[in-house]
Amino acid sequence: MKKVLYDILRPHNQEHLLSFWDELTNVQKKNLSKQIKNIDFDEIDELIEKKVKRKPKQKIPDDLTPPDYFESKPKKKKQKKYYKIAKEKGAALVRQLRLAVFTVAGGQGSRLGYDGPKGTFPITPVEKKSLFQYFAEVIRANESRYGAVIPWYILTSTINNEQTQEFFSENNYFGLKKNNVIFIVQGTMPAIDYNGKILMEDKDSIALAPNGHGGSLLALKTSGALDDMRRRGIKHISYFQVDNPLVSIINPLFIGLHNMARSEMSSIMIRKTGPYEKIGNFCNSAGKLQIIEYSDLPEELAEKRNKDGSLSFIAGSPAIHLIKRSFVERLTEGGTISLPWHRADKKVSYIDDSGKKVIPEKPNSVKLETFIFDALPLAERTIILEAKREDEFAPTKNKTGVDSVDTCRKMLVERDVRWIEKAADIKIPRKENGKINCTVELNRLSYLDERDIKINKKKIIPPAAGEKVYYK
Repeated sequence: MKKVLYDILRPHNQEHLLSFWDELTNVQKKNLSKQIKNIDFDEIDELIEKKVKRKPKQKIPDDLTPPDYFESKPKKKKQKKYYKIAKEKGAALVRQLRLAVFTVAGGQGSRLGYDGPKGTFPITPVEKKSLFQYFAEVIRANESRYGAVIPWYILTSTINNEQTQEFFSENNYFGLKKNNVIFIVQGTMPAIDYNGKILMEDKDSIALAPNGHGGSLLALKTSGALDDMRRRGIKHISYFQVDNPLVSIINPLFIGLHNMARSEMSSIMIRKTGPYEKIGNFCNSAGKLQIIEYSDLPEELAEKRNKDGSLSFIAGSPAIHLIKRSFVERLTEGGTISLPWHRADKKVSYIDDSGKKVIPEKPNSVKLETFIFDALPLAERTIILEAKREDEFAPTKNKTGVDSVDTCRKMLVERDVRWIEKAADIKIPRKENGKINCTVELNRLSYLDERDIKINKKKIIPPAAGEKVYYK
């Protein structure tokens, strides 16, 4: 086995991966052999030359223009009628079992000060339900409303797959049927040092990292999930990331507009808070929709204004998409996907030539990732639907500060309060400065949206100042 592996590694100058082979047990040798054989070394050689040994400058098209989009609220009579038809069409597609949900959940909760998969983090403001439970209950509520089965595909990583599946099993899949919750493991790429050498995490294992959310599309293919979707009659995939509990998982208007436009990949946009907000920018180039990272958008475009003073490039991406199954099948035909690789300089722990563990104090390697938004220019048709930030985007990325646990919970409370005040016609206690002076949480199984609150408004008892209330 050792000679076979050497023959694989020698042409690519990566023989050091076998430095400790003779010290390994048979099980460890089998593990390392599998990792080596799973690497496309021809591709790695090319990436080392283009992305590792040199720091490629992002090429920005010189014809970028702001994209058209459907506004969150229709203004003209004709548009209102179109939105109404789209919403009805979207709801019909859900009832016809044409929609699946796809959640990217490969990350850990380390940035939240939490030891475990991020999806298991307790996020809701009163009951402290996990992100996974929150999404599961929203799916169940939609299944009940539409009399449908909505399969849930969850992208995990090699790091958290086992823990994630155990979490669902221990919690009886939060009331969902086990065969409708499908786990997919994300692909990996090796971490590479600046000399082009693949790093070793330990004597029997390569330092591997997830291959980016663009790899989620290929994972759908290689895992057999696309075949499963085809058997179920699924036509459209609702894609979102696990750290955003405010997302409308099932949005009939979005689904209907996407379907009526025959869009292959559709996106939700939110209005940027300023020219340099750390969020991707929707742009058009050569007649194709694409996303330009906030750090790559030229200053003159980031600050460009319309006649009314608003930002020209106002459309920010919260990473919420609808994707046609047939589009993913086309992109992944043959078991590969042609999305560009992006370089990220990272601190990666490794073992040195003597087998000693090294924990770097500054970036020492390159991780290579693909991004799902790079599929947009490959789509024949795309659309964008505007959404209000307060209704759709509450990312939980940090322990404190911006996009943190606290801001996410605050936005969940504010959304529930807006629904309650409008649909139940009651006033929620507020402080003198107008801020909410209580903590409320709606059980999404009972209150999917304002419609359910109107139906059951007699059950909504106004909370007292400072009170914590869970409306079951």
